[in-house]
Amino acid sequence: MTTLMIQGTTSDAGKSTLVAGLCRWLRRRNVRVVPFKPQNMALNSAVTADGGEIGRAQAVQAFAAGLEPHIDMNPVLLKPNTDIGAQVIIHGHAIGNMDASDYHTYKTVAWSAVRASYDRLAAQYDVVIVEGAGSPAEINLRDRDIANMGFAEAVDCPVLLIADIDRGGVFAHLTGTLALLSASEQARVKGFVINRFRGDLSLLQPGLDWLTDYTGKPVFGVLPYLHGLHVEAEDALPREAIAEKAAGALRVIVPALPRISNHTDFDPLRLHPQVDFRFVAPDDGPPPADLIILPGSKSVRADLAWLRAQGWEAAIRRHLRYGGKLIGLCGGFQMLGRAIHDPHGLEGEAGSSAGLGVLDMETRLEPGKQLRNVRGSLALGGAAVAGYEIHAGVSEGEALGRPALHLGDRDDGAISADSLVIGTYVHGVFDKARACDALLGWAGLEAPKTPDYAAIREAGIDRLADALEAHLDTARLEQLLGLSAGGR
Repeated sequence: MTTLMIQGTTSDAGKSTLVAGLCRWLRRRNVRVVPFKPQNMALNSAVTADGGEIGRAQAVQAFAAGLEPHIDMNPVLLKPNTDIGAQVIIHGHAIGNMDASDYHTYKTVAWSAVRASYDRLAAQYDVVIVEGAGSPAEINLRDRDIANMGFAEAVDCPVLLIADIDRGGVFAHLTGTLALLSASEQARVKGFVINRFRGDLSLLQPGLDWLTDYTGKPVFGVLPYLHGLHVEAEDALPREAIAEKAAGALRVIVPALPRISNHTDFDPLRLHPQVDFRFVAPDDGPPPADLIILPGSKSVRADLAWLRAQGWEAAIRRHLRYGGKLIGLCGGFQMLGRAIHDPHGLEGEAGSSAGLGVLDMETRLEPGKQLRNVRGSLALGGAAVAGYEIHAGVSEGEALGRPALHLGDRDDGAISADSLVIGTYVHGVFDKARACDALLGWAGLEAPKTPDYAAIREAGIDRLADALEAHLDTARLEQLLGLSAGGR
């Protein structure tokens, strides 16, 4: 068994995508590889086959490795619900909310979960590719670190350090990060990867030579900026569409809530050539649209108050008055009812909030999150749906008598009596082409032709692995992993 850890000079340096690419590259070589992230802080999550919750990036990396996502791939997940606090999820299940200082104390317990998961994976696979979190040079987080060098030191694994040249200052990022590490940690860094380069590589070469001379460490490769690459994001909210839009495209907008969760729900729409999709930033105000979608939220009542303060409630009522369509997903679905009750203070201060009142129902947040992968069909035309549920809310009311989805032995969600509003707890309703066609047709798009999202995701991972094959020093990488040339 071999372990390699990918750490980054900053958040969004490319750690998640590099791990996904390495997993696919190794899988092509018939190496039994598994992704692992000791601690993740993200509001984008996935439900595993064993009924737990992990970061979505690790689920994508699992797909790249040809595996079903499992709770051991991300034993500690932190889902921020305020600026100083988060829900703490251990081995796939929430154990409660903690502020930063409480969690710092709790890290010794969290480490036991991390080590147990790592040991189980290490016993089953040839190679474990580990993703760090943020940067190892965050001095204030060094004590009791379980996410970066603290983990690497404990399991005695080598590290590659990746930096994003598109941000600028790449040599300062790499040398500065290295300088802030201890002597043993510096020795653990075996080399560098530079990400998102565009331009003439010969003009960069003097800098690469200097970096190797200055640090004594090699550059394993310079990865190009892959325009139009689609690999599901770990947490950062994408702002732009990544497909050319046809004339007469359906206008779809989503408010960028402060605690928006599972925004990858909208990737099929961002990629859709017939959909003009936009996340609406704070203070921008909702523009005219054919379809408004209220997304999931980690703090539903707080995000609903934010929506009101941003003028969305009035805009939604005007939108519906003129026949516009509205969808609520998970927390967004809860916002559509008459009220949201949080008697236990699961997402903030205990209490109740008035909802938007466009569906006749109320929601009560209860301990014990509902986590399940689901299959069924849309009530609207019967198209097949496959997705997942992650929510603490239990909704009741007459609106549920007109369900949006049929899921085997139960129904989910609601369709308003005037057919202008749809709500559902299921994430992933746009992923299957026929279901997306049906929803976009309902929203007003003539002759929708939705691309195969699963094929797009696979193509993105393959393209990433191809880039690694072409631009990394694979011989040096195989040597670091203890592999024979070309495979196991």
